Amino acid sequence: MKVITIIPAYNEENTIEKVVKCAKKYSEVVVIDDGSTDQTSSLAGNAGVKIIKHSRNIGKGAAIKTGLQYAIEGDFDLMVILDGDGQHDPHCIPLLLKGTKNADVIIGSRFINSTPQNMAIPRRISNGITTRLIRYVTGYQITDSQCGFRVISKKAAPFFVDITYNDYVYESEVLFKASKNNLVVSEMPIECVYGNEKSYIRFRHVIHYTIFILRLLMGKFLGRIKS
Repeated sequence: MKVITIIPAYNEENTIEKVVKCAKKYSEVVVIDDGSTDQTSSLAGNAGVKIIKHSRNIGKGAAIKTGLQYAIEGDFDLMVILDGDGQHDPHCIPLLLKGTKNADVIIGSRFINSTPQNMAIPRRISNGITTRLIRYVTGYQITDSQCGFRVISKKAAPFFVDITYNDYVYESEVLFKASKNNLVVSEMPIECVYGNEKSYIRFRHVIHYTIFILRLLMGKFLGRIKS
């Protein structure tokens, strides 16, 4: 069973080396440097892993797609998606991999056992609202639609490399695309620690995501009318 961990990263010089070294204990690793202007690539390279660097910052979704395409071409069976900012514990990788026995996509859930410490209340509320909307649109009974710690199977990966979104909408579109292709999506509990990590979500991303959700809801509404 060939497993690779894909780490999308943008200006994560403070955390990337530690994350990479820990992930290497469980799988091969590729870091997708999405146009960083700091030492992200060189520090990740110190750990002796494959680095793919975008010439400019395109977006997290674009970085994930680059990683998935690399994994598909390398004929990997399972692809772990892990953020480079240190929020997610790479030691949870084996637990997520166990969940793939009965699923095509595994999402790490921060809410199955408890609410993560120090998670900002606005973030908690927005995640809850978004997750309920995604559940309604896709039918997946999930608790954490926004978690970036995931495992994608070889079977599922090709469905996600041609998604047009390059920003944070990408991760929600993955779930919508999965539902349209009858893929099995499940969750496993993970631990998540919030500290002083940077947020690159801007107002334009919020607007983009709002339009995305409205489009999904409209599609669901029209589908019910036709049926």
